[in-house]
Amino acid sequence: MTTTTRSLAIFILANGCLFMTISTSIAQFVIDTNGESVEEGNRYFIRPAITGNGGSFSLVIRNGSCPLNVGLDNPELPHGLTVAFIPLVSHHDEHNVRLNKDLRIQFIASTICGQSTDWRLGERDATSGRRLIMITGKDDGKIGPLSFFRIVQTEVAGIYFIEWCPREVCSYCMLECGAVGIIRENGKTLLALDGGVIPVVFQKS
Repeated sequence: MTTTTRSLAIFILANGCLFMTISTSIAQFVIDTNGESVEEGNRYFIRPAITGNGGSFSLVIRNGSCPLNVGLDNPELPHGLTVAFIPLVSHHDEHNVRLNKDLRIQFIASTICGQSTDWRLGERDATSGRRLIMITGKDDGKIGPLSFFRIVQTEVAGIYFIEWCPREVCSYCMLECGAVGIIRENGKTLLALDGGVIPVVFQKS
């Protein structure tokens, strides 16, 4: 092998590793519908990636009383309610939301119930057997594993699903992880685990 050929081979190998590192780094972050990184502190609409799934993400009054459920569709808000993402671990050097990391999802809204608008995993529904997604209820400052979710990449770039699996919050817990899907009940569309998954995109407000 000549000196030139050897140098070229070393260059290709070195830059190949660099490109792989860059690609891996980019792949660590959540991307919005504009192709930009989703950032903590900004507001986003969560939209179904597939039309016909029932509208945009919002709050739903399920049983005519508090607490409220997380669901789809609000005729008065065609884009749904905006959310903010609050990572468990905040990186001081950047504010990009990372894939597969524990975070809170918070609706930027006030409610008639006067409660926190953080998403929370609720109890298993007696009829369907599925675990519904609610908001946390009384804001007493206590935040536990039930209030942390993850954003997971699908096979299609820019399309994700949301998962409850707070392994960073509670690494020693026996978790029954599950991805967020929908359940239709009495004309309402609610979010729940333990069924089909709903793929989503994030649109900056």
